[in-house]
Amino acid sequence: MFTLSLSTLRDRRQLFAGALVAIALGVALVQASLHVLTSVSDPVIPAGLSAAERDEMREGFVGASVVMGLQAPLVVFLAVFVVGSTCSFAVAQRRRDLALLRLLGAGRGQTRRLLVTESLVLGAAGALCGAPLGVVMTWIQTRVLEQVGFVPAGFQPVYWNWGAVLAAGATGAGIALLGSWNAARRAGRVRPLEAMADTGAAARVMTPGRWCAGVLSLALSALLVAGGQAADPIGAITIAMALSVVGAVALSALSPLVVPLVARLFGLVFRRSLLGGLAEANIRDGARRNASVAAPLITLVALVLGLSGALGVLARSIGVEQERLTRGDLVVTSADGASAARLAGIPGVADVSSQLAVPASVTAKVRKDGARAARPHTFDERVVAVDGAAYERARTLAPTSGSLADLHGDAVAVGPAVSAEGFSTPRVGDTVTVTADGVERVLRVVAVLPETLEIGDEFLIAKDALPTALLAAAPGESIVTVAPGASVDEVAERIRAAGIGDTESVAQWAQGKADVQQDGNDKVFAVLLGLAGVYALIGVINALVIATAERRTEFAVARLSGLERRQVVRMAVVEACAVATIGLVLGGLVAAAGMAGMAKSTAAATGTAIVVVPWGTLAATVLGAFAVTVGAAVLTARAATRERPAALAAART
Repeated sequence: MFTLSLSTLRDRRQLFAGALVAIALGVALVQASLHVLTSVSDPVIPAGLSAAERDEMREGFVGASVVMGLQAPLVVFLAVFVVGSTCSFAVAQRRRDLALLRLLGAGRGQTRRLLVTESLVLGAAGALCGAPLGVVMTWIQTRVLEQVGFVPAGFQPVYWNWGAVLAAGATGAGIALLGSWNAARRAGRVRPLEAMADTGAAARVMTPGRWCAGVLSLALSALLVAGGQAADPIGAITIAMALSVVGAVALSALSPLVVPLVARLFGLVFRRSLLGGLAEANIRDGARRNASVAAPLITLVALVLGLSGALGVLARSIGVEQERLTRGDLVVTSADGASAARLAGIPGVADVSSQLAVPASVTAKVRKDGARAARPHTFDERVVAVDGAAYERARTLAPTSGSLADLHGDAVAVGPAVSAEGFSTPRVGDTVTVTADGVERVLRVVAVLPETLEIGDEFLIAKDALPTALLAAAPGESIVTVAPGASVDEVAERIRAAGIGDTESVAQWAQGKADVQQDGNDKVFAVLLGLAGVYALIGVINALVIATAERRTEFAVARLSGLERRQVVRMAVVEACAVATIGLVLGGLVAAAGMAGMAKSTAAATGTAIVVVPWGTLAATVLGAFAVTVGAAVLTARAATRERPAALAAART
């Protein structure tokens, strides 16, 4: 059986080349994700850095660890999808060969063993090819992280870890086996004569398993859409990201049913020309083939638009929320507290609320991520000093417990960031230890603020609990309310003329918050779907290569019927473009469903329905998909029509 499997792989190498490439790249991507994740999870911080530089580098590594932790399962999902569908399609394309073996005396068990052996050999070969390629992918992934600022320049990851290599190899081989196993079981159940004639069960593309996966995923997608509309903005964004995956699985599983139906709509345009009519007929007739091409595009577009749109909504929502939570006319960013203190003396200024980023730490007993026991934890990244009464006047954010009016003397308020970072919040009346300027003080918690979309501050310390010199040197951000009758623009000019700091309107400041968040989102998106998007496009190429390799006789008959070679190639391109369009549209529908949920959720939370369509990303995805599809269709069709049609048709009859 092993010898026969090797012979089959050698004789049908063009058919299996795409599957081998898919497995090798899948193994390489999984291996690279594991290597980089291991490297950034336990980094070595260089000596000689200042405390601020160490904190910044450590924060970058934490961000890289979170992003790579998200990317690893995403890459595995794409590998399962691309490798599984490619191997399954490759087996389906050989149904007549397998039927001939059955007619010659091979039993169902022997047929299954043949296919399983082939998939194991293919998976092992893909794992062996993917292991060294994973080193290259690790380098590329690290450079991407370096470019977006998650890791320092010159960071060297682990390039070879046997655990990661073996795990990635086992993943690739296992996915190949799983993809072939389902097709092998189906091939064993199909009667040989039905497979030879392509009738009955052999011609049925929508198998019970495919129906089950598609319908269940579609039902789950509907539940996610309903849940997204009822959830808070963060919940709706999370649900939209999950919907991108589940919806893509649903439409991909149902694509053999959906693609021919949508093709009938395109037929209203295609039928105006001979080649267009032939392309439409081929799309409807080749449901299995065209569904295999459309499925990676459905997944790619759903993930790209779904994730990009969700991250865009998060950034825009932060800006809208910050503007809604702020009472004031101007926001002034000062280099130090002494400059911020001068704002009250500017003519036309009615009220000032300054928050100063003090170099202080707060140690509190908290639980992390649902842990049973509370343990001391030191917060030192987002600690600010405020005047409680002024802070309350300048913001509409009401505490969930306690009162900001009590934020004076030896008092502290718990900010939104504590719960956002996964910690339990200290209760009103609890005490925390504040270390500032080398001096420790015990302060009482007087208020707890709710979570916001922006992470916000960890602790707000009353100004009179800190040394005056420390406050005078701390950088500040002040919300300024202009006196009635005074011109906001004139007051802003006076502040700038006094050299107090950068001055902008509340709307501009809130938009700046959104822009900063979007910059970070763009970095996350580039890391998450950079190489993964390329991998999905390679899945499209694989499907086209495998499908076109089996259409040589079809193309030869078309040429013998009167079509020229260039017309056959053009027909294949039209067909590929139509299938690509269908895949892009269906993927867009998945993303649109997620955006609808986010729009309703943000409207309830902020008063404004927020929908972000990433037009640049959409254009790049569409152009990239068509470029890859057209290029692959031209090359594969030209290769399939290289031989003389009469000789090819005679050889296959």
